Amino acid sequence: MSDTLLYTKTGGIARIVLNRPKSYNSFNREMALACQAALKDASEDSEIRTVLITGEGKAFCAGQDLVEVTTPELHPGFKTILEEHYNPIILAITQMPKPVVAAVNGVAAGAGANIALACDIVVASQSASFIQAFSGIGLIPDSGGTYFLPRLIGYQKAMALAMLGEKVTAADAEKMGMIYKSYPAETFDEEIIKLTERLAGMPTYGLALTKKAFQEGLVNDLEEQLKAESRLQIEASESSDYHEGVKAFIEKRKPQFSGK
Repeated sequence: MSDTLLYTKTGGIARIVLNRPKSYNSFNREMALACQAALKDASEDSEIRTVLITGEGKAFCAGQDLVEVTTPELHPGFKTILEEHYNPIILAITQMPKPVVAAVNGVAAGAGANIALACDIVVASQSASFIQAFSGIGLIPDSGGTYFLPRLIGYQKAMALAMLGEKVTAADAEKMGMIYKSYPAETFDEEIIKLTERLAGMPTYGLALTKKAFQEGLVNDLEEQLKAESRLQIEASESSDYHEGVKAFIEKRKPQFSGK
């Protein structure tokens, strides 16, 4: 895999680290394709129970590498950037049959912010920030930004952040419901380890179905969603994890979930 991205697997956790720190982990084609490959591997590896995405150095991801798009011989064109780079990443995250955690360690701007928001659980260091940086150069939010942001924080706030391009601190992002939690910078790494290890030890088959149910609920009406819950709950009740969970409860012991 490319050295623009670090990919490791241990203890049921796949760790994807964006690794272009000198460019604030901004995406070029090489890193985008490497990220897709890592997400595909994590999805297909039955030993992986949780996926973590974070950044190397001071930034999470500054979005698109502007050097790439301002250098004629490097610029692949916006159609390629969206349809071959970012859109497949967003779909891979949202279709991942296991939890995906974004650990935002620094600035998350543009596509970098929206890739984070596409994840199932987003946590941030209190030194981190989020910026919908597109309007400053005459572009619109992409990478699912126009989909996720208004659903997370409401139409008015989303529109204002998209148009004004204002920086949102991690604390404010937590308050407005953009992210799950923010942690002090000095304990951030420790908290991420605890969170991902906890998820990896949970009944991840059921968590994958929970993810699917929430996603269907974004487009279903109530009657359709009740039917979806019934279908997915029946599927969950047939899993090994469900039977192990019930058995462990009756036997008053800690369950040993397999993610199946």
